[in-house]
Amino acid sequence: MTEPQTRKPEPNQAKTDATDQDNPEESIAPEKFPPEEEASLLGESNDKKSEANALFSSAKYENAITKYEEAASICPHYLDYELAVLKSNIAACHLKLEQWKEAVKAATDSIDGLDRLEKSETGREQSEEEQKKKDAEEDDAEEEIVSSGAQKSAPAPKQESAADITRRKRREDILRIRAKALMRRARAKSELGGWSDLSGAEEDYKVLSAMTNLTPADRKIVQTQLRTLPPRTKAAQEKEMSEMWGKLKDLGNGILKPFGLSTENFQMVKDEKTGGYSMNFSQNGPSQ
Repeated sequence: MTEPQTRKPEPNQAKTDATDQDNPEESIAPEKFPPEEEASLLGESNDKKSEANALFSSAKYENAITKYEEAASICPHYLDYELAVLKSNIAACHLKLEQWKEAVKAATDSIDGLDRLEKSETGREQSEEEQKKKDAEEDDAEEEIVSSGAQKSAPAPKQESAADITRRKRREDILRIRAKALMRRARAKSELGGWSDLSGAEEDYKVLSAMTNLTPADRKIVQTQLRTLPPRTKAAQEKEMSEMWGKLKDLGNGILKPFGLSTENFQMVKDEKTGGYSMNFSQNGPSQ
């Protein structure tokens, strides 16, 4: 299935060409739709998302994936949060269909989008804090003289501004979707079962174990997986290492055969004192 592309505004070609000529190495910020067009596209995308949610609830997971992808293709490409929600929902559909690799990809796309969003919002918050400090310094320079009684009184508790409330809720929403995407990716990787995937699942569950916004049911799953995954990961590692050495041995035997030798003529001997290895050659192969 070809993954649809998210909606991007038509670039101002003349402006882009001029910018490229002036400074070709300068990165150009992604262009955005006008507010009214953005709101219209987001509304259309949300309608598709609602249809997909209904299909998911009806266990029509393939159809739900199609609708979620349509919603993602309509959504403006710079709305990382909204796209992360859609990608996480697509991952949930793939889990229901036991399409583990597809679930990993969709969940990873969701997490990557949230990473971009958090980086952008952190930078914006830092800029706002710097501006607040600058404004406070200017206010201090014009501070009025107050009475000694006022100076001794306790400072008034800081009120959370509307902007602070909005930022806090935004951070909570981001953490909520991140937890869902991590849970879905970890589940898919644990089902794939290879050494690399099991190791990745362990890492995701470790990140989840440090998060404070998990539901009791999800926290129980995380704790269980962190107990059961390490032996599975070790067994998968040993199996893959054994297979790799077997292939290397076959390759070595192919090279040595014209000389009347094989890898059995070369034995690795461990030095118990140092923990190092040395190679011994035996014309007749390993000693019995």
